[in-house]
Amino acid sequence: MDLGKICIVLVHPEENRNIGAACRAMANNDISDLRIVGNNSDYDDKKVRMLAIHAAPIWECARFYKSIAEATCDCTLSAGTTRRRGKNRKGKLLLPEEFSANANSITDSGGTVATVFGPERTGLSDAELSECTIGVTIPASETFASLNLSHAVQIISYQLFREKNKGIAGYTPLPLSRIDKTVLCIADNLQKIGFFHIAGRNDMEQFWRSLLSRAALSESEAQYLEKIFTKTAGLASKNCTIKN
Repeated sequence: MDLGKICIVLVHPEENRNIGAACRAMANNDISDLRIVGNNSDYDDKKVRMLAIHAAPIWECARFYKSIAEATCDCTLSAGTTRRRGKNRKGKLLLPEEFSANANSITDSGGTVATVFGPERTGLSDAELSECTIGVTIPASETFASLNLSHAVQIISYQLFREKNKGIAGYTPLPLSRIDKTVLCIADNLQKIGFFHIAGRNDMEQFWRSLLSRAALSESEAQYLEKIFTKTAGLASKNCTIKN
């Protein structure tokens, strides 16, 4: 995913603060191309900056257009966001993760992808949605499905960001072969301090193996557990020697 090939299009946004908050959402996810269908003179620079804060450069570089078609004319794909379905509303609406997968292949091939967001009160009209090539919807409660504009931008931008970083996790859970080494360390040290007789060791090992596999341990966590039990056995042995 080339996030430099992603642009966010806001169609006649009504709240200056929402534009600023949308800039922050974009900056959070390494997206910087903001396009606005509307007139620059319609917005209060100071109020936009109040919410944009350190993402103000995105607002400063925003480009303004007369229509969605004009704003997306250089794009390979333009996705209109909507929560309503209907025959005039693209029929099949993609989920954010489905859209991001499509965007990934297009941007990697050099194409630009636009995500289009309508005004806060009404969203995109049928006519505006027809200017987009596909529709995207963000699932929400049926009793309260309306999302704040900047929140919708955050959700879509985050999904695109995650698509770029797909497969990158905070850590890699250990396989059972590695967990078995930790279980062996625990059992050996418990046996050294007389925690159980040899006959009870197998049940203890099965308990720890089951527990630790469900915990999806990282390497550093496994090493820390091993250190705790090894040090405990060493202290117990030292105390026993002193008493004798």
